Amino acid sequence: QEKSSCLSAALFGEDCEINHEQLYELLKYAALGKSHNAAQPSWCRIYHQSHLAGVVVIVLHEMSQLHFYKFYLQFKHLRRVFRHRFTLTPSASFPASLYGEGANLKPQSTAPGVSSTGGECPPTRAGLRRDPIIRKYGEKKQGLTSYTLTLEEQKKNDYPIRGSPECKGYIYTECDQQRTDSSPLFGLDCEMCLTAKGNEVTRVSLVDAQGQCLLNELVKPETTVVNYRTKYSGITKKMLLPVKTRLADIQNRLKKMLPHDAVLVGHSLNSDLQALEMIHPSVIDTSLLFARNAGRRFKLKFLAKAVLGKEIQCEEKLGHDPAEDARAALELAQFFIEQGPAKVAELNLEMLLTAERLAEASQNKAPLQPQGCRVQKQPTEPPQLPRACFLDCLQVTGQKPLLLGREDLAPSGLCQSNLNSSNKQTLQRALEDVPQSTFSIVQFSLGPEDIASQPRAGLCDKVRSKLTDMLTIYAGPFEETFCLKSVKKEFSKCGPIQSLTVVTETYQPYVCIQYEVLEAAQLAVESLNETEVAGACIKVQRPLTAAMLDCDVLLKELELDVENEGVIYVAGLKDSWTETDLQEEFGQLKDLEALFLPKDLQSGKHRNCCFLKFQKPESAVDALQVLSGWTVKGSKLRTRKALASGHLWRWMQQMNHSKGKQGGSFLDETMEQLPDSGQDLRKKVKKLDQYIRKLYRSLQNNTLCVVVFPGVKSVQGSEAGLGLMGIKDDGGRSAC
Repeated sequence: QEKSSCLSAALFGEDCEINHEQLYELLKYAALGKSHNAAQPSWCRIYHQSHLAGVVVIVLHEMSQLHFYKFYLQFKHLRRVFRHRFTLTPSASFPASLYGEGANLKPQSTAPGVSSTGGECPPTRAGLRRDPIIRKYGEKKQGLTSYTLTLEEQKKNDYPIRGSPECKGYIYTECDQQRTDSSPLFGLDCEMCLTAKGNEVTRVSLVDAQGQCLLNELVKPETTVVNYRTKYSGITKKMLLPVKTRLADIQNRLKKMLPHDAVLVGHSLNSDLQALEMIHPSVIDTSLLFARNAGRRFKLKFLAKAVLGKEIQCEEKLGHDPAEDARAALELAQFFIEQGPAKVAELNLEMLLTAERLAEASQNKAPLQPQGCRVQKQPTEPPQLPRACFLDCLQVTGQKPLLLGREDLAPSGLCQSNLNSSNKQTLQRALEDVPQSTFSIVQFSLGPEDIASQPRAGLCDKVRSKLTDMLTIYAGPFEETFCLKSVKKEFSKCGPIQSLTVVTETYQPYVCIQYEVLEAAQLAVESLNETEVAGACIKVQRPLTAAMLDCDVLLKELELDVENEGVIYVAGLKDSWTETDLQEEFGQLKDLEALFLPKDLQSGKHRNCCFLKFQKPESAVDALQVLSGWTVKGSKLRTRKALASGHLWRWMQQMNHSKGKQGGSFLDETMEQLPDSGQDLRKKVKKLDQYIRKLYRSLQNNTLCVVVFPGVKSVQGSEAGLGLMGIKDDGGRSAC
């Protein structure tokens, strides 16, 4: 059976903004594979590229992501088909950045297509600048002291701190000597069992910088073991029966073994030190060293395979081997220090993790390719040659690139014979010619007059106003002496609240609540309407404005959006919970693929809600039933289907924090508009969506399709673009 190509992009919950160089990376690799210096893009990954039937880029000129969300209901096909979405940095010259102009391309009059420059395209490093590792440490190599946790970082990550009331009775290692970049590293790992006291150490391992095991000892817990956790700890009742070593013995031995300038290395080392009831001033935590976005962490097993090429914590073994884990953490830290942040970022760990999950989900467990050996070399940087258009390379290989669009959209330097005067003619030509081409660019446009009829500043205000209204609910009436704190507490169980005010213009008090996420507002309407809150039976409703008349329709369509497929929203979490805590709580849910814990864009603090993404939609439905009424650590959870879990969530956060009016005035603006012009534009957008639907249906299976809203960059201002992408499967939708 022929393999299908697949596209993987780690865009769930991430702040993913792609520039045109990164888009160019994707298109070049999709079109050429590993030939002509083409390499896997730095921000996503294509599997079985050689099996792609073709590449089609649909460009909607003069449109931005603002237009996509303003006309969200009209873009029915786009939102139901394309799973992967990303913000596109606007460019002053979009055609040049997309087609690879800038190398003195000259049009040819003898043949359609692109003239050849003979230049080659070096792989871009643009994606590295946005890597969380680079943002945290920079690109230059540094000594080990640059990677030890500061006191503030230790406090934030629950490390035992000297003098802290919570650490009374803990043993201090007395390693007070000044650390240098030549201080010795020691790997430490413990295995714990659950006892009547809590987590108690039952095995301790310490390895030196050469990987030699200095300590590998079983420890008798002080209290009765409730759960040996043998699957993970490897500890059994039989193993502990003859053991006489106690925690105090291990503490004394560690104090004697560690030099006064020792640096301890471990993965989530805070848990080990807490269990050991020991305080050590200088640590490197590999779960934090290999930084990820949104406070998430890579597992040690994954890092060992992806970076070192080593298999640890194998399923055939009974539990984890702490000596093996300590050695793996130590070698990871050594690798990071020796190679530097830039080389680590080049490993593309986020994409490798997505690849691993994708392979598991499709039951095609292709081995994860270890990257450690690749970066051991120290290659010199290639010279920065002028970037040639990769369409040239296609022609050299005998492939004929196709460029279709309106005459006024023709980019300079590209000679085209297939230009038409209308979107309809472009579509007709595309339906005939695109199936015959391996690479096609199809350009549509609403026309300058249509875009001009909707000034960008006004359009932005209207969209922001509608989003604000959708995030807002009114609750009441309450008694005159009602407790506002009780109301806030009850409504915050639905999700993070941005603002809460008392409405005093009414006969009885009402409360106006603006949430940070759509799901929270909808959950409040669904679960708290006609219930008793603060001693009063209340109604919960959204504001009634002209913009909100289609709110129910919009919410329904958001639930059906393919980006939200298999994703659920969970509220009622405690602000102090970390993603690790949630992984432990929700890890038992069937087919759980990813967890996203939102955080405030300004403070960086986690919110009291999260999104859970499942490999199968039916698993998400099952999870909703399982979690309904679930109580976790004393907090009752509230759940529903996701409405804005991916790109829309990120975009809404940006809109929320940008300047402009905050809602409530959309009605006045709508009444001032000429009613025909807005309706006319909606019809044209709907027709454009239908054109794209027809073109997409005509494509062969296994075709990569990328739809681009280029955005605008000019002296008057900028508006970010939007990209949607997927590989067509047998069902007519993007396969992955």
